[in-house]
Amino acid sequence: MWVARSVVTARHRWAALAMRALLACGLLGAAATAAAAQQQKASPDDILSAVVRVKTFINPDGRTVANLGREREGAGVVIDTSGLIVTIGYLMVEAHAVEVTTRDGKTLPADVVGYDPDTGFGLLRTVAPPGLKPMPLGRTAELKVDDPVLVASNGGPAGVTAARVVAKREFAGSWEYLLDEAIFTAPPNPAWSGAALVSRDGKLVGIGSLIVGDARGDGIPSPGNMFVPVDRLAPVMADLIADGRLAGPARPWLGVSTEEMLGRLVVSRVTPDSPAARAGLARGDIIEGVDGTSADGLPALYRKMWSLGAAGVTVPLDIRRNGTTRRLDVQSMDRMDHLKLKSTF
Repeated sequence: MWVARSVVTARHRWAALAMRALLACGLLGAAATAAAAQQQKASPDDILSAVVRVKTFINPDGRTVANLGREREGAGVVIDTSGLIVTIGYLMVEAHAVEVTTRDGKTLPADVVGYDPDTGFGLLRTVAPPGLKPMPLGRTAELKVDDPVLVASNGGPAGVTAARVVAKREFAGSWEYLLDEAIFTAPPNPAWSGAALVSRDGKLVGIGSLIVGDARGDGIPSPGNMFVPVDRLAPVMADLIADGRLAGPARPWLGVSTEEMLGRLVVSRVTPDSPAARAGLARGDIIEGVDGTSADGLPALYRKMWSLGAAGVTVPLDIRRNGTTRRLDVQSMDRMDHLKLKSTF
């Protein structure tokens, strides 16, 4: 069979390891593997070689250095022949230099193209075409719970794992981040940052963002990964390529990290020199609502904030501190204007 033959050839050895992981887990039949490769007119090796290692070097005065560090490593996926790479944005935001390493060890410098904090996507481009076959984009909407998938990170054969989709649901991050629908897979891949989520027909359907303990979302511990759906890329890609950021009014950003604890929204961190810091919001404050309307959970809080208008609007937060409820008026801003991006895009 095609898969069996590929195992004994050097050209397909890496791809065979990935496909054997799928077969061993009972996630993909050999016939389906061959059919998918033929449909894409590429071997699994061609498809998965589009996953590259990304190493970034961040501006020393970058706003994200304190939390994410000055050097960051993860993965990215080549999506066109010019060397355009999609990755998760926290790997490359505020970077002044980027290195991309292919599976065969070739290292190329890359430029930062753009970043979208709303989706979490970042775009890079190698300074010269990498000579890799791009990974075709799939449609996340067609991905179903319990579908077999491949998670491909930057670690070569050891970084390719088989998984299943265990949930497609809303995700709210503590850092003023909300996806109406994210993809959750299990078991987890430990090198998730920027990893490719590959459908059974060899297409990119998501980019790795997090490792989570509740992938299924049913209240029972279930370790897994969260992926940003690739369907969210097309609407923002032209703006990111043209201008490095989305066109038009931005969402209001406060600069506060909030955790849900025992049914309460507790401030866990206030970004220095942010609107929230200037307004006097402090760690340990409890956010009860916005402008007199209670917020039941992070998604409700964010939607209430964003419904007030574009970046610059004043967000009246109702907070509880030391047993007393008070109002804090926070003059929001565009998150992108707070970042140190001048030397990147």
